[in-house]
Formats: sequence, C-alpha cells, structure tokens
Amino acid sequence: MVEAATDDGQYDILILGAGLSGIGMACHLARDCPGKRVGLLERRQALGGTWDLFRYPGVRSDSDMLTFGYAFRPWNELKVLADGPSIRRYIEETAREYGIDRAVRYGVDAIHATWSSERRNWTVTVRSVATGLLSTLECRFLIACTGYYRYDDGYLPDYPGLSAFQGCVVHPQHWPEDLDYRGKRVVVIGSGATAVTIVPAMAIDAAHVIMLQRSPTYIFSIPSRDKISAVLKYILPAAWVYRLARKRNIALQRFIYKAAQRWPQQVGALLRKAAGRQLAGQANLDDFTPRYAPWEQRPCAVPDGDLFKAIREGKVSVLTDTIDTFTAHGIRLQSGRQLDADIVVSATGFQLQSLGGMTLDVDGVPRVASELMTYKSVLLQDTPNMAVIFGYANASWTLKVDIAATYVCRLLNHMNSQGIAVSTPRAPPGLRLEETILDQLSSGYVRRGGRAMPRQGRAGVWRVTHNYETDRAMLLRESIDDDALLFER
Repeated sequence: MVEAATDDGQYDILILGAGLSGIGMACHLARDCPGKRVGLLERRQALGGTWDLFRYPGVRSDSDMLTFGYAFRPWNELKVLADGPSIRRYIEETAREYGIDRAVRYGVDAIHATWSSERRNWTVTVRSVATGLLSTLECRFLIACTGYYRYDDGYLPDYPGLSAFQGCVVHPQHWPEDLDYRGKRVVVIGSGATAVTIVPAMAIDAAHVIMLQRSPTYIFSIPSRDKISAVLKYILPAAWVYRLARKRNIALQRFIYKAAQRWPQQVGALLRKAAGRQLAGQANLDDFTPRYAPWEQRPCAVPDGDLFKAIREGKVSVLTDTIDTFTAHGIRLQSGRQLDADIVVSATGFQLQSLGGMTLDVDGVPRVASELMTYKSVLLQDTPNMAVIFGYANASWTLKVDIAATYVCRLLNHMNSQGIAVSTPRAPPGLRLEETILDQLSSGYVRRGGRAMPRQGRAGVWRVTHNYETDRAMLLRESIDDDALLFER
C-alpha cells in the first residue's frame, strides 16, 4: 500500500497521470517501495486515462489482454481483446486493491515543473481544471505517465468544404453520448485500429458503413476467446494457466514481429492471403494490400474477423481513395465518386505530445523533452530524479510499463540504501540523433507530430530498442550503478 496522501502538498514521489501507466507505476511502488508518500495527478475526473476517455462504439484493446494486463495482477477472463468498460473496470479494481485510488488528485493539470538543486526537489505548478486557479506541489522524484498524445484534441484534418456538410461529423476521441446512428448512412475515414473497431460496431445498427481509407492497413483475424486456456482451466490451477498463456502470447507476439522484420515480403503475403480467405471474394483485395511492409505501421487485429464478416454480409464497404471535398450531403472523392452520408466519423488519429504538455526547467534552465534522449528508455537526459514511462509501440503497451516501473523501483531502493539524494543521467556529447523514439513507425501520427518526442541516441543506454528481451535484461538484471548515471549523496 502507498502511504495516504495529506493536504500539505509534500510527496516523496509524484506521478502525472492516473491511466494504465500511472496506476501500474503506483502499484509497483506500493509493492516494492512501501511507505513512500505517493500522489497521482489526473486532469480528468476519473482514473483510467485512455480507457475513460474513449467511449466510441466497440472500443476495445488492440493487444491481447494476457499481455496488456499487468504482470502482477492477472487478467483471468477468456476474452482475448477486451472491451473498453472491462479494461476501465480492471484498472479501477487494481487501484482499489493497492490503495492507489485514495492517492489520486482529480481535475488537476500539471503545467510546469522546476527542479531546485539547492532544495533537491521538484516544485510542480498545477492548475485546477474547474476553476483555473494555480497551486504548487513538491516532490523528491517525479514520474510522467502521460502517454504520448493530447487528450484535449484528436487530429482532425482541414477537410475542404466541411462547412457545407449538413450531416454530423464526429471524432472518436470526443464521441457524443447521444449520437443516434440507427438506420443512418455512415462514412468512417481512416483504416487504423480505431476505424476497424468502429466500423463493424456501427454496422450492426447503421443502414450502411463505408470505411474510406487513403491507404490500406494490414488487418488480420484472431479468436475472440482463448479456447486453449478454457480447456486447461479444467485440469490445471488458474494461476498456472495464466502464467503459461501469458508466456505463450509474449513469445508469439515477439516471433511474429521478428518474422515481419526479417521476412517482410513473405509475412505480408501471408497476411494478404488470410484476408482474401476472410473476404471470400466479397471485396477488392487491393483494399487490404498496404504499400508498406508489416510493422512499419501497427497491424490491426479483429476478433473472429468481425470486420470481414460485416463486409461479406454487405453491411460494410471499403474504399481506397482521397477526399476532393465535402458536399452538402456527403463526400466527393478525387475519383469523382460521391459518397452520401448522414454521419462522418473522422478516425484520423491523434496529436503527439510529450509529458502531457507540461514544461520543465532545472535551476531555471529549460529542459525540452523533444531535445533530449532517454536513458534506458526510462529516465530523461540531464534531468534529475525524473522518469518517463512509455509503453511499446510494437507490442502490448503494458509489457514495457511493467519492466520500466520495476526499474524505477530498483533505482529508488538503491538510492535509499546508499544514501543517494539525486540521480541524473549524463550523456557524452555527440550521441544524440535527429530521429525520435517512434521513428521506426511510418504511421500518420508519427509523421505529423513525431518531432514532439524525445530523441534517439546512437547506441547503448541512449537508444530505445523496442525490444522486450533486450529491455528485460537492461532494466531488470543490469546493475543500477552506471557511468552514465551521476549520483549525489
């Protein structure tokens, strides 16, 4: 359990964000660093982060829950891709179990943090979302668990002629609770995980749904239920079944990713062949044939082929084209085709942002995250007593969160045992590259806003590898003492 917060604004550790990452980080602290005064700042009025924000039809995980759930708290349901409400409930129950829910300050936005070398602490300026009033909190160690996109605004392109459209335009990040799409003609713009989730969900009640994509995405079907674990639960203890299934899924994820990196053409051909079998001749396979190699962008999993099924049944159409202009009753494409629509869903992604938009300085000297490298992909270069928790882009987000949080706890316990007050990663000159930690992906959101992310280093502890095996060795087994990590006793 974390120590109960008080109202004096003084903390040992302050966590920014009470979503999947923030709650996970706080739980690791409760387990491995008991007795610390821990606080969490959450700008929304509920914990859950992404899983409280997104309320669009069919919202679900895009990774299997055995690896998306926390390593320390098993996901024991048999559903492979869980729906949003189930994930939000799982996060809430985890927070209650470890007493984290009592440590969260809601409706508070961290806008600036300043480190004082004299006092050896952070002063965080926060703003009340409700009143706009400013106040300050202090902590010895600061941990940003804010993800990498802006919660306030999703990405909405500057569509030509949008003002002429007489229908309704919505962005999944801000879904209206009262949106009635029963019997309506719907166009969903986009082809990523959000689009392939929304399209079959809306197709159940809509008159027809068109998925309009600028370029295709790799889409593949997975079982909605873990049938192997269901059988094993009859003959083995549930804890054993969970551990075996989690190891199996991690190994399978890593194998598929490595195979795609080594044999991109062959893996791409297999994915296209599988899509062709699912479509059964009811759609143009070119609309499911991307122009890039697998894992240059994240592929999309659909449970029991629900998107393909909706296409076969005639409820959904997929078009690859670009928008010429919106019209009064829909969208005119560059090909000249007119798409009539009552509702247009712009599933066009999000806008990247570091540290939730918060700014930093160290003794009055600014520290800009997008100009800095990360140390072991967890600490921020030249920034004392601060960690930044990012998940994986090429695997389940939480796999990285768990091992990064474990490393932070190892670091804190080492500092306590050795009488160390401050730890600061220091990089030799000439290591920083212009590429960012997300540059391995060619997704639209990376091309648009990748410059907001921390920079990559040339090698070693300054390079983010996105490699689970390498990261486990580096974060869980390597010594905390390191020439690049400066300690002040």
